[in-house]
Amino acid sequence: MRVKIPADDAELYQSDEFERLLITVDGRQEPVRVDKYLTQRIAGISRNRIQQAIEAGLVKWLDPDGQQQPRPVKANYKVKPGDRFEVWLFVQPDTEEIIPEPVPLNIVYEDEHVIVINKPAGLVVHPGNGNYSGTLVNGLAYHLQNTASQELPRWGLVHRIDKNTSGLLVVAKSDLALRHLARQFYEHTTERKYLALVWGDLPQDSGTIRAHIGRHQRYRQLMDAYPDGEYGKEAVTHYRVLERFYYVTLVECQLETGRTHQIRVHMQHIGHPLFNDETYGGNRIVKGTIYRQYKDFVNRCFEIMPRQALHAQTLGFTHPATGERMYFEAPLPDDFRAVLEAWREYVSALQR
Repeated sequence: MRVKIPADDAELYQSDEFERLLITVDGRQEPVRVDKYLTQRIAGISRNRIQQAIEAGLVKWLDPDGQQQPRPVKANYKVKPGDRFEVWLFVQPDTEEIIPEPVPLNIVYEDEHVIVINKPAGLVVHPGNGNYSGTLVNGLAYHLQNTASQELPRWGLVHRIDKNTSGLLVVAKSDLALRHLARQFYEHTTERKYLALVWGDLPQDSGTIRAHIGRHQRYRQLMDAYPDGEYGKEAVTHYRVLERFYYVTLVECQLETGRTHQIRVHMQHIGHPLFNDETYGGNRIVKGTIYRQYKDFVNRCFEIMPRQALHAQTLGFTHPATGERMYFEAPLPDDFRAVLEAWREYVSALQR
């Protein structure tokens, strides 16, 4: 565990991009700067990393009596006995040893502060969980090894995309970019829109899914949706129907929060799992006819797109150095486009 202090005066929460620690100052603590105090209290952390979190507004003083609103602290604030702090820290990759490898990267934008990448399906973002090479981060290390920016802060990751999801990802190349982008994701001021092909004919043309997301209670490698306040973290997904194919529907999903597998879990939660999502029940015929011809058609679609039908199409954020609002859009990859065309032809044949 990361925290050096006893469990009765610290709590650790895990989210997708951040760790949240709640720390209570001991009653015998002498006055000391909060950056120094937190560096001493949290295992394996540098003072520079704490100062970055403070500068980004990710360290807040909490009123022990609950009468005042949480407020960001400055690095020179002197802690007092009984003080309580909320600290958000970037989640570190599972391994610190990053080996540069010539992994092909589709870079759609790059400057001295940020890189925007259109990630193909099948590419793991960072090493860990059995994938210790050939990842996007290994490719970044290779791409930047001969530049002044080769030492990416925590490898610049402020958000992630699932291995078998395609689309846009922004990576920070500087401490300034890391702080500003992390705050934008934390405050939900980024704009992220995904295209998803889901099973079934949604009853409404648009809607909002609100259900907490947390680890499955029995199968820990999976995520699951839970009623608000029961378990997990708040998650909100807005969706809009783009095209209907009787048995499947193309939807645009806009994330208000960014939980692990959020769209995949939320769509399963409302009875419309993603097409060919092996993890959440979409890799079988969920809706449709019993005829062999239909089954053969669906199986051909599965072969065309052997992964969940999810694409991170749009990404918007404020540039950390210039303040300019930036938008990027990634076209549908070939497999996704081919499956949509197959469904259009299938529906057209039914209507003749």
